[in-house]
Order: sequence, then structure tokens, then C-alpha cells
Amino acid sequence: MTLVKTAIGRRSFIKSSALAGGGLMLGFNWLASCKMTAEEVNSLPKEWFELNGYLKIADNGQVTIMSPNPEGGQNVKTAMPMIVAEELDVDWADVIVEQAPLNTDLYNRQFIGGSQAIRTSWEGLRMAGASARHMLKAAAATAWSVPFEEITTESGQVLHKPTEKSTSYGELASAAAQVSIPEEVELKEIDDFKIIGTSKKNVDGLKIMTGKPLFGIDTFSEGMLTAMIVHPPAFGMKFKSVDDASVKSMPGIQDVFTIKVLDDDYERQHFDTCTFLEVVAIVGNSTWEVMNAKKAISVAWEPFETYTEARQPYRGPKQTLTIPSGLESSSDHKAQMEAMGSKKAEVVRKDGNSEAAFRNAAKVVERTYTAPFLAHNCMEPMNFFADVKSDSAKLSGPLQKAELTEQAISARLGIPVEQIDIELTRLGGGYGRRSYAHWALKAAVISQKMKAPVKLVYTREDDMTGGIYRPAYQITYKAALDSKNNLTAVHINAGGIPESPLYPDRFPAGAVDNYLAESWTISTNITIGSFRAPRSNFMASAEQSFLDEVAEAAGKDPIDFRLELLNRAAKNPVGEKKDYDADRYAGVLKLVKEKSNWGNTNSDLKRGVAAYFCHNSYAAQVVDMTMENNQPNIQKVTCVIDCGIVINPDAAANLCEGGIVDGIGNALYGELTFKDGIPQQSNFDNYRMIRMSESPKEIDVYFVENDVDPTGLGEPTFPPIFAALANAMYNATGKRFYNQPFISEMTALL
Repeated sequence: MTLVKTAIGRRSFIKSSALAGGGLMLGFNWLASCKMTAEEVNSLPKEWFELNGYLKIADNGQVTIMSPNPEGGQNVKTAMPMIVAEELDVDWADVIVEQAPLNTDLYNRQFIGGSQAIRTSWEGLRMAGASARHMLKAAAATAWSVPFEEITTESGQVLHKPTEKSTSYGELASAAAQVSIPEEVELKEIDDFKIIGTSKKNVDGLKIMTGKPLFGIDTFSEGMLTAMIVHPPAFGMKFKSVDDASVKSMPGIQDVFTIKVLDDDYERQHFDTCTFLEVVAIVGNSTWEVMNAKKAISVAWEPFETYTEARQPYRGPKQTLTIPSGLESSSDHKAQMEAMGSKKAEVVRKDGNSEAAFRNAAKVVERTYTAPFLAHNCMEPMNFFADVKSDSAKLSGPLQKAELTEQAISARLGIPVEQIDIELTRLGGGYGRRSYAHWALKAAVISQKMKAPVKLVYTREDDMTGGIYRPAYQITYKAALDSKNNLTAVHINAGGIPESPLYPDRFPAGAVDNYLAESWTISTNITIGSFRAPRSNFMASAEQSFLDEVAEAAGKDPIDFRLELLNRAAKNPVGEKKDYDADRYAGVLKLVKEKSNWGNTNSDLKRGVAAYFCHNSYAAQVVDMTMENNQPNIQKVTCVIDCGIVINPDAAANLCEGGIVDGIGNALYGELTFKDGIPQQSNFDNYRMIRMSESPKEIDVYFVENDVDPTGLGEPTFPPIFAALANAMYNATGKRFYNQPFISEMTALL
């Protein structure tokens, strides 16, 4: 056992109290109220009915744990309660898990983002379970008049071995509720874990398979109206006028009006990105009727002038952004990036003298990589339910940053945050898209005007043509090799529209004597935002593709070349800092080399390797592929990841597999282009997504076993697969792939 102070955790506890009919309620900021089905309610004690914001132990021994974070497929709804149950020392079969509503008084960081859910909650969740276990033991010690130190627990039972006494948690729950919250608790040693590290089924699995309501799109309320919006057809345009007379008389249509999503004087926070501030809302009785009106309505739009916008980043000082006028095109974007990339830019890191190293180099390798805008394309369309009264509001839907969205809704409606309730539904895909919840604001404003419950639903075209996108990027890498084929210098010139992808302190920074990193940006009126593994999703592709080409120029094995650099970064690092742990980075490369049987493959298979660090975790991948009918056929991906302690191995492997398939699809096919401000792709008929038949035939996932506290997992396997695929495709075709999507360069080979 490890003894820890509960000082941090104690601030998160609410007064524990005895339930009317027995049972322990332990309030904790990661655990919430229990909302049960009728069947579940009928099978449980009556004292469970009034639960709100607690870890609850019933007198029948069952435990209800509410998972506070939104569930977007990353399986935190199962993993978080597993951590509590482990330290509580309860049988997992006795645990009931439910989704908590948004409640900032009870919970911290109630959102999806940055692969941080488990990492930031690890300690607090363990303390919650351990504190409850301590209180149960104290109650038993008092009841049996025996020393506390002689009490043990096992699978929901309290034991006193010297007297052979035992009892269940349920039988002690009422007495335990009278025990003071401990000043310090003992946490289990990792070797004693019984639940953590074992595979548990997704707690929503049966509901998903049987079509039970879980997602925002499932929301229904008596008297609910359906709403849709009409936005400008092009970026750079704004609302001018609407002819709604004929549409208002169409069957089922209740009203048509314009809404402003945010007030003019509202100071936007980081996730208050909104593509079009003024849109037309159509409200009716059914989805079909509203869609017909949406097709028939006549709306006029006009170009807007350049303006500035104040924004408070999630971290860092306030910014003033310039939103330029004009109707932008992808051909212009390409020319602008080429022009910016050819100039000197802002120096963000400089080690040594790269200019001298390049002058003295025996060999220089220089390559430029590009990536287009990408749409998130969540399978569940954007949607939100709102029922706004004069002084309160109830909302429900899929959100990634619910507590931040609540603040924006409060400001827009003029209703205090305390009077706004948001129920978190399961996300039918997020990937960063649902961080920017302007559709939730729209639903709330529409409901307020209609004085009725409303469900707002986007069409696929609404989201793809008026969404939040992954930025377009360009990066030029330049490397110097000496006469002995040692890497002596690296120069990086990176930028994008409208942000740079550069992480200046990541590999190979710290591993090269002479290192220069420059960054630039280009303003745009096309809205961008978080996209799975922001910036890393391009940096890994370019960096790891380039390192492969440098290794080839040096006549070295790609893995050995990387390990050589990491050895330098570990033993004799260059510069003041580096973002990564060189030994852990090398560890995933060594293990993927072993597990993929690198260097001993079937000659018909072509291979590529890549490794990357992001979101506090390390991932390495090897792609095995063949070419069939001039198309890549991915036979196998071997993936190794170091993310610290793994909570739920099967679920973790599923998350890794999903990142790999998602990355391959975006690398090969993902592209959103513009002409005169108009997105040229609007649905899946012209925005190419990966097909099932194009996914790897086999994916093997291996986790590095260590005692490091858990780190990120939802994003780290996504970035390196871009480069592993590109490097394999080079070995299969003899051509390097510098521009995403790779399929466009494949077509040029045919």
C-alpha cells in the first residue's frame, strides 16, 4: 500500500451522509448522480432514488458510479469507474455505471480533449475509491472493537481474519457514512491491482448493439419542434436578406427567422469559434417538412469587409485576430504557402550554427510537405436539444467542452449558469469538431424565441460546408550530412493557414548539434479548430517521412537511424529543453522492431516505419503492404505504444486501432478544397472516406509495460500512421509522397 495525503481530494468531497434506508453516499467531484432505467430502479433500494452527485453504496452491496466526462468512443465511461472500483476493492460485477450530467460544482474538467481524461483524473479517482474503503474499514473496526490495522477488504467484503469475522459493504454502509473523511488514505500497489489492467466490456455495449437511446440525435420530448439552419454558401460572405413568405406557408412550418449566434460585444473564449454569426432558422413539426422548406427558401448573401475579433485562448494571453475579406480558393492558398515558405520566418528555436553546418555539408537533403484542409465528418450529424424558459434552460446533446459551452449559452441567453442544465449524451464521433458548439447556441436561441422545446439538426452538407476544419499546412525540412553520413544540422520552415503546425522542441530537437526552427502563418476567413492530435497529425507525417529519406541518404536502416539520434538525445542532449523522454521514445522503436520482425519480411511485402511523441505518450508503427491493381493494400500494422499504466487493455487496443484506421483514411483520401470561398466537397459522394475493405487486414497492438501513471491514448496512434504508410508506399512504388492526400500522387503514377 502507498500512503497518500487526501488534502487535494478533500476539497472535492461533499459531506457524506447516511441514507434514509441505509447505505453510504460519498460525494466526489468525478462521480455524479445516478439516472436509471425503470427496470434498474425497480431492482434497487428506494434510498437510491434521490441520489445526486455521489459514489453510492447500497445496502445490497451494489455500487453506482457516475462517469463525469462525455463519452465519445474513447471508453472513459468504463475506464474511469474501473479506477474507483479498484481502490474501493469491490467486485466489478456489483458496479452500475451511468453518465453524469454537466455539473461544474461537482466535477472538474468535464470535457473531451487532449487525451487527458484518465491522465488528469487518475489520482482523484483512486482517492475516491480508497477513501470509501477506509471509511468502511473504520466502521467495521468500531463495530467489532478490533484495531483498524487488522481490518482488510476483498471484493466488497470487510474481513477480520483473527476472529474470522466478515460482512459485506452493504451491511456496513450506514455506519460507514458516520465516519469522518480520512486525512490520508492508502492506495494499492500496482502489483495488487485486480480490475485495472484487465479487460472489461464497454458498459454501453448492449445499449449500442440494441439501439437504445444514447446519442443526441435520439433525443425526444413531447411538443418538441425540429429546427434547421441556412448559412452562407461561401466563406467570406454574410447574411443580407431572406424571402420567407412562401416557405412559411409550407406544410408543418412554424416559423422562419434570422438569428445572431453570438452578440456583437461578446468576448469569445477559445472554443467559441463560429463560422457564420448570422443565419436563417427554419422551425417546423418534423425533419422532412423542415428539410423541404430549407430547399425552397430564398436567401441573399453579400461579402463582408475585413474585421478584427478578440479571443481569449485556452492558455496564454488574449489575442486580436484579423479576419480578412474575400472569397478564397485552394489554388491561391497553395501559392501563398509556397511564397511564405520561401522566406525567412520567425525563429522559434536555434541550437548551434546551422548555416555553417550546411555550408560544410557533404550531402544536403531538402523536401517540402503539404496537407489540405480536412473536415471532421463525424458520423452523427451535429445536433442539440434545447428547452429554454424565461429564467432557466434544459439542454441535451453531444459536446466535447460542455462546461465551456454552458458559459457561452449563459451569456447569450442572459440566464445564470446555475439555471442551465446540460445532459451529456454519447458522441457519435467528435475528433475535435464538437469542441466548437455553435449549434448548441443556435438551438438555445431558437428555443428561446419559439418558447418551445427544439431539436436542431444539421444536414451533412451544413456541417461539411460550414464547419470547423483542420488547417492547411506546409513544411520544408532540410538536413545536412557530413562525410561519414552523420546528421549535423536540421532546418525546419513550417507554417499554415491560419496556424503553424510547428512544435519546436520535439524530436529531432535535442538530438542534433545544429537545429533551426522557423514558423509562419497566413490569415484566412475559413474557420479552423482542433482535429484529432492537433498539429501533430501533420508534423508526424512530414517529420517521419523526412527522417526516412535522410536515413536512406545516409545508407542507414530507418529504425537504427532514429535510435542513433535518440541515443544522442538521451546521453548528451543539445539545447535547453526537449518535449520528449528519449529513452521511452527509443523503447517503442525497439519493441516495434522486435514485434514486427523488422528486417526479416516476405519479399512481397513492402514496409514503412514511423514513431512519434504527443499527448504525453509514445507510439511506433510498422506498415506492411502490397500494391494490387495500382492501389495500396495494407496487410498489417504493428503498433507499439507507451501510455503508462493501461486501465482496460481490450478497450485501449480498440482505441489504437481506431486511430490507425482513421489516420490511413485521412492520409490517403482526406481533402477539402475551396473555390471562391465555396467548399468543393459537401457530402460523402465527393469527400472520400476510407472503406472497410481498405482498412488493414490485421492490426497488432502492444503496450509497453511500466509503472508510469496513465497518459494519453485517444490521439497518439493517429499521427505516426501517416508517415508509416507514406514510407511503405515509397518502398512499394519507388516514389516519395510529399503531398496529402497520397491518392492524388498515386493517380499521377498511373
